[in-house]
Amino acid sequence: MSLILIVLAPFLGALLPAVMANAGRRTCALTTLTVSAVALVGLVSRVPEVLAGDMPVAQVEWMPELGLNFTLMLDGLGLFFAALILGIGCLVIIYARYYLSRDDNMGEFFTYLLLFQGAMLGIVLSDNILVLLVFWELTSLSSFLLIGYWKHLPDGRQGARMALTVTGMGGLAMIGGMLILGRIAGSYDLSVILENREAIQASPLYLPALLLILLGCFTKSAQFPFHFWLPHAMAAPTPVSAYLHSATMVKAGIFLMARLWPVLSGTEVWFYLVAGTGLVTMVIGAVVALFKDDLKALLAFSTVSQLGLITFLLGTGSAYAAVAAVFHILNHAIFKCALFMTAGIVDHEAGTRDIRRLGGLWRLMPVTFAIALISGLSLAGVPLFNGFPSKEMMLEEATHVTFFGPEWLVPALATVGALFSAAYSFRLIGHAFLGAKRDDYPAKPHDPGIGMWGPPALLCVLVLVIGILPWLAQPAVFFVAQSVLGTTADIPEGLYLKLWPGITEALMMSAISLAGGLVVLLLFRPAAWLWTAAHVPHAKSIFDGIVAGAVALSRGLTQPLHDGAFTRYAMIFAVAVAALSGHAWLTGEVGPPTREPLPMNEVAVAGWLMLVTATAAIVVFHRNRLFALILMGIVGLMVSIGFALFSAPDLAMTQISVEVVTIILLLLALNFLPDETPRESSGLRRLRDGTVAVVGGLMAAGLSYHLLLRDFVEPSISAYQLENSYKGGGGTNVVNVILVDFRGFDTFGEIIVLGIAAVVIYALTEALLSGPVRAKLLNRRPEKDLAGDMHPLMMVVLTRVIMPLVLMVGVYIFLRGHNMPGGGFIAGLIVAIGLVMQYMASGYYWAADRQRYPFHGIIGAGVLVAGITGIGAWFAGYPFLTSSYGYITIPPLEEFEWASAMGFDLGVFLAVVGAVMLSLESFARMARRRDQKDSEHAMDIDPSRKETT
Repeated sequence: MSLILIVLAPFLGALLPAVMANAGRRTCALTTLTVSAVALVGLVSRVPEVLAGDMPVAQVEWMPELGLNFTLMLDGLGLFFAALILGIGCLVIIYARYYLSRDDNMGEFFTYLLLFQGAMLGIVLSDNILVLLVFWELTSLSSFLLIGYWKHLPDGRQGARMALTVTGMGGLAMIGGMLILGRIAGSYDLSVILENREAIQASPLYLPALLLILLGCFTKSAQFPFHFWLPHAMAAPTPVSAYLHSATMVKAGIFLMARLWPVLSGTEVWFYLVAGTGLVTMVIGAVVALFKDDLKALLAFSTVSQLGLITFLLGTGSAYAAVAAVFHILNHAIFKCALFMTAGIVDHEAGTRDIRRLGGLWRLMPVTFAIALISGLSLAGVPLFNGFPSKEMMLEEATHVTFFGPEWLVPALATVGALFSAAYSFRLIGHAFLGAKRDDYPAKPHDPGIGMWGPPALLCVLVLVIGILPWLAQPAVFFVAQSVLGTTADIPEGLYLKLWPGITEALMMSAISLAGGLVVLLLFRPAAWLWTAAHVPHAKSIFDGIVAGAVALSRGLTQPLHDGAFTRYAMIFAVAVAALSGHAWLTGEVGPPTREPLPMNEVAVAGWLMLVTATAAIVVFHRNRLFALILMGIVGLMVSIGFALFSAPDLAMTQISVEVVTIILLLLALNFLPDETPRESSGLRRLRDGTVAVVGGLMAAGLSYHLLLRDFVEPSISAYQLENSYKGGGGTNVVNVILVDFRGFDTFGEIIVLGIAAVVIYALTEALLSGPVRAKLLNRRPEKDLAGDMHPLMMVVLTRVIMPLVLMVGVYIFLRGHNMPGGGFIAGLIVAIGLVMQYMASGYYWAADRQRYPFHGIIGAGVLVAGITGIGAWFAGYPFLTSSYGYITIPPLEEFEWASAMGFDLGVFLAVVGAVMLSLESFARMARRRDQKDSEHAMDIDPSRKETT
């Protein structure tokens, strides 16, 4: 099975649970299980290749110029994590089928779960670090949906937001680190990066890259001081918690540290930062876990501690530690998943997870107790269970690590971490299951069906098998560990995974930790009292304080600047322009002119005088809204003439069309505003604003003058576009080729934004017409003496006669746009103007009754047509929106050109027409009155004047 299909299977399969939800809970779960099982079978089918020493690779070119290709690889490390993700994922799906209640939307839950599963597979199998970053962020988003699945719970919503905030910010840091790493190595492919250890560590950019990458890893894997988000994610359903803690989310940071181990490890910075963070996290997580009364909270902090243990091993940098880290990743995934499932069973059947309300469950829930006992003792590191050998290896490694001089410091801290790990494990077993049976359980405890205890029971079998016969896991562990080490080191000779390590210093430390754990458990009550009296600050409170402070600082900075006053924004912009321009002139960076000005003629001088006069008049008479709008139209017209004068007919046609449409829409908008704007500024303030405006304008004019009279030092991109317009895009109209080919992606985004703007106007109109303003809008009365004829007969006849002509001109402008001035944008504006005239002449109701297609749909069709045209290039093996052209002959016509860009231009045309007309319709719906419909249909003169047509 292709690696691409293995990764995409969960994404494609995520559609099925939502569809199958109505078919029943069993069918929905079985469908989800089938998707994960198919991916797992596909992964297993590639195992022989990996074991034979090959590294299967799959690649799809995406943006090769940027080094961004969808590239996947399967080595020992990727195979190991992918197997955990899919294998434990199958067990979680079975468990969730029986855990979730009938009130829970199972289709939605499994959709989120498969999306999360696919994102994790993408991380562990990516060969391109840019693709890895995409999947990295997808895990944050999909885990946000899973953690906040129970939306009705405030804790669930807060936990989801906290997880997204912390891991998202870490992800942003990682993006920077990965980009630096790719720049150092000269490639964004991991297979290339992993071969450049010397170049990376010798680079001055190594340190910033390392810090940024580790920040992303530490936040994702809940390392101190970013550990606090993980326990609050426990508000999620228990299947989510089991999956997050065992094989997915929190293991992503661990995976990436292991993946980049060959090129980033071995330096003092790596050692002190990674090993030190891991050691501190292991101890703090274990101590806090002991005093948690919620079973899931206890297990959450235990995960923090265990992840710290693995991070410590990866930080020491030795080959022995790498083997121990891989071994403990495997063991932790097995027993931690079983433990969370056990906690879920207790909560599900006993009605509470509060240890203080439990006890004596071993009699009432014997099967659950057996599972909890086996997995809990493995967590404590007791012999004969799989947690013991990997914990012994950690302690053995700790005896060879020295921090800051004292040789006893690291072994002592490791022992303390193991001691408290044993203590909270014993507390989980003793306080929740042992002791006398109670009579005040919230619900009657009993063992569930096999659907719930079967998956953790299977995991407990693995706990015992690996614990008693660890040598069975040795080939797999060594194979994966060698992938971590790469070519930098080999598995130490004489290293074996064995049940009995012999009498060693590490064994003595282990014995001390187990005995000390029992003692701490016996002294739990006074220890808990001391813990409470100490008032240890909660990390969540610190986080909330930091967030509140950041919000207050942001508001303090932004509100004085972004207070909604356009005059302030304009002043800041004008001052900035003046300052930059003044700097350029005063420092001598403005050189002498390199070319002569164009000769002036009467038309240019007249147009310039009209432009200056209209601009000055707007300043003087701006309070009169209608007059200011007329003056703005004059300015737009003069700009259009300027474009035509400088041989830019496309821009001139576009400017004129835009002016007509915008003036009409603004006139409709003025219908709801007073004739004049209020006088808000004092005389002194107007003087200040005028001074700033004049200075800023003069400086901007100076820069423009400088630019127009000087040649560019570097060759302009326009030369390339002029040269390749026809032979590359098939058109002699360079402007149109730029819009639909060279910068087609920009245009595609622009029509989407245009459609969004029109839809927003429509939505605002709907809000106004459905709110308290509705009555005022419908009952408003115009000034009768000024309204006159509502539908002038000459205008009605003229608009209906010329409408076919407008459509013909629009089609002509559209068809010729690739080689002559025109195109989809201008044609769309022309047709929109014709339709606008119909509304103006005959009224809203007359035009609306003859409307056959909704304007929302026309916008959507335009975006869809443009997108499909762009996608069509993929089938020819070219990037998105690559155009093609050719010549065809249709008898009896002569040969003519046919370009694929015409389809894209058609999408632009439809989007423009739809956006303009939807905006017009929105204003027109607001302008109609209660008594207007009948008169509009009759097309009479205003009834109040007793005249008829």
